[in-house]
Amino acid sequence: MTSSRNDELLQRSRAAVWHPCTQMKHLESQPLVAIARGDGIWLFDADGKRYLDAVSSWWVNLFGHNHPHIKAALHDQLDRIEHVMLAGLTHEPVIELSERLAAWTGLGHAFYASDGASATEIALKMSVHSWRNRGRPDKNRFVSLAHGYHGETVGALGVTDIPLFRDAYGPMLRPSAVLASPDARDAAGGDARAHAEACAQALEAWLDAHHAQTAALIVEPLIQCAAGMAMYDPHYLRRARALCDRYEVHLIADEIATGFGRTGERFACDVAGVRPDFICLSKGLTGGTLPLSAVLTTDEVYATFYDDDGARGFLHSHSYTGNPLACRAALAAIDLLDDDALQRNRATALRLSSAARVLDEHPRLFHARQLGMIWAWDVRTDDPLFARRYHRAALREGLLLRPIGRTLYFMPPYVIDDEAIEHLVRGALIALENTLAEGDAAGGGAGGELRALP
Repeated sequence: MTSSRNDELLQRSRAAVWHPCTQMKHLESQPLVAIARGDGIWLFDADGKRYLDAVSSWWVNLFGHNHPHIKAALHDQLDRIEHVMLAGLTHEPVIELSERLAAWTGLGHAFYASDGASATEIALKMSVHSWRNRGRPDKNRFVSLAHGYHGETVGALGVTDIPLFRDAYGPMLRPSAVLASPDARDAAGGDARAHAEACAQALEAWLDAHHAQTAALIVEPLIQCAAGMAMYDPHYLRRARALCDRYEVHLIADEIATGFGRTGERFACDVAGVRPDFICLSKGLTGGTLPLSAVLTTDEVYATFYDDDGARGFLHSHSYTGNPLACRAALAAIDLLDDDALQRNRATALRLSSAARVLDEHPRLFHARQLGMIWAWDVRTDDPLFARRYHRAALREGLLLRPIGRTLYFMPPYVIDDEAIEHLVRGALIALENTLAEGDAAGGGAGGELRALP
């Protein structure tokens, strides 16, 4: 029997490509899917089968694949300039994007990179260097939250608290202090605000003792995504902002996953009504088309670098900083994220939440939660292979879903329609039943509140 085009590409990929966040040996039992094209919320493999992109291709795609407005902007930019160095030169797309991001965030002087981890590195370096330029070199440590994730470069791993990603590189890292997460799942009696206040009091005690050595607190506002979509009360962010002001510590908001409408507002910090000292942006910044990240900061931080002495400048760089194509894609995506789009998201969220009640009521799912365009449920299972089994079962139902450990979640593009919502919920439920049956047969069984990454 002749091999399909999909099978041919899978064999070539296994032989030539090292895939991210993947134990390559697992591909022997968890085949890859070779994607040939995308259209709206759908991905199509090399044999023509379609899959609903229910995780927005790792949380980056906001408005669907192959969006005509973003494509047109890229075609236009290709006829002008595809790339030019940003050291000593500038161009209109990077200027306009910086202006528009400043207007949205209340921060300024955008510094660009290619990915979220690089944005984290930039913010950490800027914070420490700014304190050094202010004559306070001892302020060079960081504080972060339990189960937090900020990327996998060396500096970013130092403020990440997920052992699977961090432990192998321990000798390379300079770990941050780790404080209790305001994760509402840990709230006694379900009182998320009281739990947020208790965690804020722990932060207050820690800063009272260590602020002289602390450069910054870094947080994922409202949702710690890699921790299993851990959601928490905005009260914590408001308290953290006030405490950072009191103790002269920078507040770094990692909005890489939460930005650009995911939480119901443009940024998660907007939900809490706070302005950080640094904001890290990526993922949805270009609508899921090209790699780009940005860090914006306050005028006060920027002023500490503005000097005749070159060594006091921020000399971080990479060759593709502020790439014109990526900036045009971002501008096109920003065009689409207007107030009407946010209002449509709220209506879409109501419809999907209504359809997903069948999952809320499932006896093996608990801690049902939703914020903006993100839904999550924890799964009662002791099956260590749950995430891998579920991913495979979901593909059979025409869904791209990748649980985080024992957390099932949806994070679809904003343009998901009612037909696709029905397909998503029905397929997710079938995949759940099949996965639980497979795990139970293998001796997994129903478990308690287990949290782990695959």
